[in-house]
Amino acid sequence: MPEIPRKVAVVEVGPRDGLQNEAVSLSVDVRVALCDALLAAGLPVVEVGALVSPRWVPQMAGSDQVFLRVARRPGARTPLLVPNRKGFDRAREAGAREIAVFTAASETFNRKNVNASIDESFARFAAFVPEARRDGMWVRGYVSTCFGCPYEGPVSPERVVEVARRLVDDGCDEVSIGDTIGVAVPTQVSDVMGRLRETLAVTSLAVHFHDTRGTALANVLAALHEGIAIVDSSAGGLGGCPYAPGASGNLATEDLLYMLHGMGIETGVDLAAVVRASRALEGPLGHALPSRYVQACPKT
Repeated sequence: MPEIPRKVAVVEVGPRDGLQNEAVSLSVDVRVALCDALLAAGLPVVEVGALVSPRWVPQMAGSDQVFLRVARRPGARTPLLVPNRKGFDRAREAGAREIAVFTAASETFNRKNVNASIDESFARFAAFVPEARRDGMWVRGYVSTCFGCPYEGPVSPERVVEVARRLVDDGCDEVSIGDTIGVAVPTQVSDVMGRLRETLAVTSLAVHFHDTRGTALANVLAALHEGIAIVDSSAGGLGGCPYAPGASGNLATEDLLYMLHGMGIETGVDLAAVVRASRALEGPLGHALPSRYVQACPKT
């Protein structure tokens, strides 16, 4: 078993995955301020939005404008999620140097999420990912429902490995393995991530956990024991998936940072600054944040 990494890269998905499931659509101004604050806190990757149809995900309307206005920081990545060629063209027009694509390990979920089979998703990627790579872009791939599907139930680890390997073979620099509905337990995580690192470089693997059933941090610990050093999280613990019933609550960035820092693992992120960035959302969203660390931290 690999040693626990001494340094972990925290990938902030709050401005995209965190906000896409909120009842309120935040303005471009509020989202720019959020991204700027998270980048200023030292997060190495902040996913600023998704270039998807505002008809289906109105919370992501104007993501290209958010991207254009976010202040760039040396060494930090600000990817945009793109579902197809049209989204890619918009990202490139905005000047994006990092993009993310997404598919699933479950056929039914993928059809509900993007109205396509898994194979059809890969056909869509083939229309622009090679071009993105030729242009020197960094490409991230997401695999949803890696531990369970709201429609099909348990998902086989073999299917997860197959989809992740296809993403890498088709040009993704990094693949994020997602527990979309928050059903995973640490033994599953050890199994799936162990199989993946036998096939793919461990440096290309990330994990993305939801805390729906309170197991996200335990699952992160299991992933760390498999040598995984890239972990997704969402400021304030916001988020979920609009096409996955019951998928509330991404792992909170604050909760993750508290655990990692307490274990002596370096992140380069200022926890107090992340708390301030998250709390600034409570007014615009109209509710308290689910992050346990934020709830426990006195307001100043």
